[in-house]
This record gives sequence, structure tokens and C-alpha cells, in this order.
Amino acid sequence: MTELLQQVIAALQKLPADQQDAIASRLLAELKDEQQWVEQFKSTTDDQWDQIAAMVRQEIATGETMPLNEVFPVKP
Repeated sequence: MTELLQQVIAALQKLPADQQDAIASRLLAELKDEQQWVEQFKSTTDDQWDQIAAMVRQEIATGETMPLNEVFPVKP
């Protein structure tokens, strides 16, 4: 176990049981979601990645996308 995780667990132990359970539920859901993404990426074939890339290129070419700096403006 990492030192950071040990620090988190120590902080969690100081919370009331209902807060511990709420945080634990969120963490378990996050871990499950992350595992699903890992499995999805592992099972994606090169042909599927090529199809996705072609779709993105087409969307860019037809102006269906927005530059990231318009979606997430840089703040001065």
C-alpha cells in the first residue's frame, strides 16, 4: 500500500461511519468504472481504432468539431 493511500485511509477512519460508507461506495464505483474502461480499451481492435480515427478526421474536415481552446478557454 502506498504512503498516500495510507494517509487517505487514516483520514477516513476519523470520519463517522456513514461518511466512510459514502466515500467507500464512490471509490468502489470509480474502481468498477475504471476496470470497465480498461477492458474496453483492451478489447478494441486495430481496425476499430482506425475506424474511430477516420470518423474523427471526417468530423474535423466537415467542421463538426470545436477547437479545444473554444471548449476550454485559457484563463489569463
